[in-house]
Amino acid sequence: MFNKAWIYLALFLLVFALILDVKTWFVLSAFLLTILPFAWWWNRRSLRNVTYDRGFAVGPFGQSGAGWQRAFPGEVVELTLRIANEKLLPLGWLRVQDQWSLALPLEEGELHPSPSGQVGHLRTAFAIRWYERVNRHYRIRCTRRGFYPFGPVHLTAGDIFGLFAHRETVYHLDWLIVYPQVLPLETLGFPPKDPFGETKATWRIFEDPSRTIGIRDHQPEDSLRRVHWKATARRQELQVKVYEPTTSHNLVIFLNVATFAKHWQGVNPPLLERAISVAASIASYGVEQRYVMGLLANGSIPHSDQPIKVLPSRRPDQLLCMLEALAAVTSFATSSIESLLLKESARLPWGATLVIVTPLVTHELLAALLQLHDVGRRLVLVSLEDEPSRPYTLPPGVTLYHLPASGLPFDDALLGEPDAWAPEVAPPIQFARRHG
Repeated sequence: MFNKAWIYLALFLLVFALILDVKTWFVLSAFLLTILPFAWWWNRRSLRNVTYDRGFAVGPFGQSGAGWQRAFPGEVVELTLRIANEKLLPLGWLRVQDQWSLALPLEEGELHPSPSGQVGHLRTAFAIRWYERVNRHYRIRCTRRGFYPFGPVHLTAGDIFGLFAHRETVYHLDWLIVYPQVLPLETLGFPPKDPFGETKATWRIFEDPSRTIGIRDHQPEDSLRRVHWKATARRQELQVKVYEPTTSHNLVIFLNVATFAKHWQGVNPPLLERAISVAASIASYGVEQRYVMGLLANGSIPHSDQPIKVLPSRRPDQLLCMLEALAAVTSFATSSIESLLLKESARLPWGATLVIVTPLVTHELLAALLQLHDVGRRLVLVSLEDEPSRPYTLPPGVTLYHLPASGLPFDDALLGEPDAWAPEVAPPIQFARRHG
């Protein structure tokens, strides 16, 4: 409410008070000339050396304090707000308005909703002395998967008289990653032993046709696909390629985010969330079994139109990368699942088992599976249809698991597509930088 104009007014009153000898005006102008500059000076320095940061408690994966926290649906995360006044000048009052997601309810307290309806504001007030630090603790319940930003925060402070106010915005964001639900595969209906193929004979060797290490003479049992035609022409004898052997058991998950045959028919959020949770459960099982795991989905992250890819790897953080991808995936399908299958399968190791998790099975998907089966791919189809819309027959050798979505033992209260993405803010997905 006050600004420099009040100082000019005080000088004007002082001049007229001296000319007209009005003591009231003289006292008023003296008060203004004494208090206003001091209050204005205090206000200008009120937010200097004031720090505000958030710290998460140690999570299940040992991540804490550095702006990241990971949790599963149903867990409670502790968040600490830390405000420090690192100067000799005290803060008579400080108002804090921090932007949080409304999808993550507080155990104690409440958020004030914003006009957008997706994010709310945590409003608190402080009085901080010189060189003092104040902590506030909050408990947040994780109700659904997603990437949830905390921030920006608006800080408002002023002089001790309350005449002036100074406002600053801190745009630093902290992130809470809520993974999909993960259950043991036996609970979902998979067989307890080798659900994705025989793995007992660890000495079994696959050959990767994308890696040729030499040539040799043709044998009667060799397929014509192995023939090296250039070497045959040079030697005038039939030569075949020798492929690099591999003993790693590769498992690549293909997730279909489409819940209807046509994209314009809409989205079934509970069905999509069950498919995502099934894919997360398979990923967790594969890493447990020390498989070389990968994930591809025809869905995208917010503010992007590119499909999600986590290339096969046995890195220590591979499970975290896949769960982060599944936490961020949306219902927007960048392409059909059959197109993604045919395009990406050529870039995957030959001995890999392709696990297709889909809410529905279409004729186009069956045709793509038949094509991949004919070239020797190992396939597992996981269908979540309650009732198949049409009868279909799979090629021999393709494993089918029919898991009706309505019968899966997921907690319905923790299912639901995330609706609290921060506008104009894309989640910083780490797997995109690591794996291309």
